[in-house]
Amino acid sequence: MRTLEIPGVPLVQALEEDGSGLRADWSGPTPDDATLLEVFRAMLTTRLLDDRMLKLQRQGRVAFVGTATGLEAAIHGSAAALEPEDWVFSGLREGGAAVQRGMPIAEYVAHMFGNAEDTAKGRQMPNHFQCKEVNFVSWSSVIGTQLPHAAGAAMAFRRRGEPRVVAGYCGDGATSSTGFHSALNFAGVEKAPVVFVVVDNGWAISVPAARQTAARSLAAKARAYGMPGVDVDGNDAVACWAATREAVERARRGEGPSLVVLRSYRLLGHSSSDDPTRYRDPEEVAWWEGRDPLPRLEAFLRARGLLDDAALQALRDEIAAAVAAAVDHAEAVGPPPLETLVEDVYAEPPRHLTRQVVEALRVRDEHGEAADLEGRFPL
Repeated sequence: MRTLEIPGVPLVQALEEDGSGLRADWSGPTPDDATLLEVFRAMLTTRLLDDRMLKLQRQGRVAFVGTATGLEAAIHGSAAALEPEDWVFSGLREGGAAVQRGMPIAEYVAHMFGNAEDTAKGRQMPNHFQCKEVNFVSWSSVIGTQLPHAAGAAMAFRRRGEPRVVAGYCGDGATSSTGFHSALNFAGVEKAPVVFVVVDNGWAISVPAARQTAARSLAAKARAYGMPGVDVDGNDAVACWAATREAVERARRGEGPSLVVLRSYRLLGHSSSDDPTRYRDPEEVAWWEGRDPLPRLEAFLRARGLLDDAALQALRDEIAAAVAAAVDHAEAVGPPPLETLVEDVYAEPPRHLTRQVVEALRVRDEHGEAADLEGRFPL
């Protein structure tokens, strides 16, 4: 059964398991109160957004969801270590980090519906977020392909003399991809200011980490590329922030890339189309449910006098109301105009594409819209 600890592998931990305080052996930095509250708010927002989006998918109102339930400390603790000018290349579950960095919840929800206000104009799968204003780059479902892009962007910033750092996120499954190895190799040679963040959730869909690598530690892979690597308790928001902050500061000083592995667990399926009960031991799931990162950070905030019942309920109500309003609005917005199919590739759409759009508009006018898919999706 997968647990948090790996025999013989050091693990960075800051918080007590119950969140009651910092561990006696913790000597690293701790976020200030404002950052702690920002991280908790972001974690709670992602938990509530995921819950609502999954319900909408089950009702056939959105097509696809990949939840981050159980991974919120890894995602938001690490993202809090970045500055606004830094860039994020995401894997599947870091959409909440875009909201944390300033993307409006309404924009997040518009993308999930793929409506006319979706910045991807309905041309991306749901849950594939992007937000230019917060330097959050659109990503592909092809595993690991974002990592060479992250390394390349970091190399460009270094050559331009821009003091930006790039975070390249991926899951444990992506560490077996060619993109992972190419990215780390180039970044190591070029001393690119990039931090590779592996949100190690234990399962690459139905394949456990133990079946895809013989290495006991994913962070140990960093040595082959001439960079430091560290294994972190990914359910400890303070440890995630501290380890990522150290790597970000190292990159910004010009000392090159790092690999930060945040060991956590996705409590739900790989996606809304997955049934994890077919391949996971329920005892394993229950073990990790008992180490939920959200109540752990909540307990720490309460112990520091930063949160109480009234403040928590007010925060929940505020976030839930914002999500509900965004959903109501998104459902009232129509689909993207058909003409947007040929936008954003050419400055002027070529004649053959223009003819195709005109023909598509004619067919639609004569025969009506296509059949409603009722939320079905093949993945």
